[in-house]
Amino acid sequence: MRRWTRREALKGAAGLIAAPALAKPAFAEMGWTETHGLSTFGELGLPPDFKHFAFVNPAAPKGGYVTIQLKSGGGNQSFDTFNTLNSFVDKGDGVGGTELIFDSLVTTHADEPLTAYGLLARTILISPDKLTYRFHLRPEARFHDGTPVTAEDVAFSMNIIKTKGHSSYRLLLRELESATADDPRTMTVKLSPRKSRDLHLLVGSLNVFSRKFWENRDFEAAILEPILGSGAYRMGRFEQGRFMEYERVADYWAKDLPVNVGLNNFDRVRYEYFRDRNVAFEAFKAGTLTFEEEYTARQWATGYDFPAIRDGRVKREELPRTGSTASQGWYFNTRREQFRDKRIREALNLCFDFEWTNKNIMFGFRARTASFFERSDKKAEGLPSPEELALLEPFRAALDPEVFGEPWSPPVSDGSGNDRNLLRRANELLLAAGCRREGAALRLPNGKPFEIEFLDSNPALHPHTQPFIANLKRLGIEGRLRTVDPAQYQRRTNEFDFDVVSLALGGSQIPGDTMKLVMGSEAAKTPGSRNYAGIAMPAMDALLERIANATSYKEVVVACKALDRVFRAGRYWIPMWHAPTVWLAYWDMYERPETQPKFGGGAPTTWWFNPDKARRIGRA
Repeated sequence: MRRWTRREALKGAAGLIAAPALAKPAFAEMGWTETHGLSTFGELGLPPDFKHFAFVNPAAPKGGYVTIQLKSGGGNQSFDTFNTLNSFVDKGDGVGGTELIFDSLVTTHADEPLTAYGLLARTILISPDKLTYRFHLRPEARFHDGTPVTAEDVAFSMNIIKTKGHSSYRLLLRELESATADDPRTMTVKLSPRKSRDLHLLVGSLNVFSRKFWENRDFEAAILEPILGSGAYRMGRFEQGRFMEYERVADYWAKDLPVNVGLNNFDRVRYEYFRDRNVAFEAFKAGTLTFEEEYTARQWATGYDFPAIRDGRVKREELPRTGSTASQGWYFNTRREQFRDKRIREALNLCFDFEWTNKNIMFGFRARTASFFERSDKKAEGLPSPEELALLEPFRAALDPEVFGEPWSPPVSDGSGNDRNLLRRANELLLAAGCRREGAALRLPNGKPFEIEFLDSNPALHPHTQPFIANLKRLGIEGRLRTVDPAQYQRRTNEFDFDVVSLALGGSQIPGDTMKLVMGSEAAKTPGSRNYAGIAMPAMDALLERIANATSYKEVVVACKALDRVFRAGRYWIPMWHAPTVWLAYWDMYERPETQPKFGGGAPTTWWFNPDKARRIGRA
């Protein structure tokens, strides 16, 4: 899913709104609020004259390079390849890192969830009903070709993303009523009264495109021409499907703003693409990749024993995980006949032996995930509280009675890899759901053979899935792995043409409107959304609205717990595992601040290049 993050923020100044009919005093008299940033709950944590963020080194030198892989993304971005430089539309496999070349009106702050400070926007005026926002742009803002960033560019960007952007963006921007330029430096955003709580933050964090650049180009088409931006980096050399380099803009207009101090330190940021993780790891060992966040337990346990590790040229570290944990699991496509019955989905859950998998494949490094909000105060536990019941009771007749009891958690096996008790329970559930046996094969209630295809674009999970498939076989279910190329995977998942896929979604400290993309009824029927399970139920939609429009953090927590109960009761996924710590490995030519952001690792965003270290290891 996309993280709506950008650069950062500044001081307010007088006379910021240039609308001729309403000067600043008139706005004040009408109850409008002037601010240097946006927030969901409470006041901004930083004053207008703050100097820099607490988690950066303000004296960090510029220079050097870092070479990485894409590990998280949004829009049409693919982890394995790319055939377009426009990652904001449905068409094609988008390149990673495009957020580096764009600025936005405001940018989020990694120490404050759901808070953003002005970047392109010098100040913001907010109407009393919080439905109208007037942004006054910094006059010094420039695109990389030297042309000014104007209010017309900002309005154009919002409107084109809403009408022609990726389907996930179009869903989230439905309640953006209008974005218009009042004059070259002032633009107005109007939101519908039906807006979600965080829509103003989402709108303010959208990438700003050059209207002139796109006026004679098709925004929805795949493009391999470098795109004009205004951010700290520009697109440099690239080879389709293999690598993309971003070059730091030496005269970047916002380089000295407090929100950028200590950031954007590398002269070059390069994304390398590999379709096989083993090949990618060999590239890291050889120094082609210079920074790696490791996700594979076997690799971490056994792979980091090579000459550069032994002689100290490569360092590895284990850091505490801050913020929320990503939710990862195998999602059932309930649009398919074989997954429509909850009893069948529960039976399949009983066939996955996490304890054996963790011990034998992941060296005991992982912990089992039970909740969509694992390792957070939003995880449902025990019986529902009175506040949760108040949200659930209106839907009691339509909900599984289990929702009103202890939340479901995946079973704990005996660790044998073939727990007979669990498989016996699974068999009973399958037969109760109408499945029947014919010899060694199991047939669905409609008489068809019970078959499951596990779709992926990468074989990394094959070792974890194969023992699972072996247990399915014991019950007469034919499971098979299907690895396809990234383009086909993108097409099939966009069209919901699969049985089971794995999905890892980055956790959010304060969930909001983007949850609808994963569990909302509208997303279930929208190609390209992340509602892979096909969840479509009024109770879930009501809880999603409650989360998106909560007026306090306490309300968010209560609504998330209630939603977690409904989600877990539905057995829409087989929850996998999570990592309590972050594993980093890097060639020893980098340094980092002493302070880590409260809601993010900071790596390598806040890091910098040390040329002396690089020379010592022959990497200068």
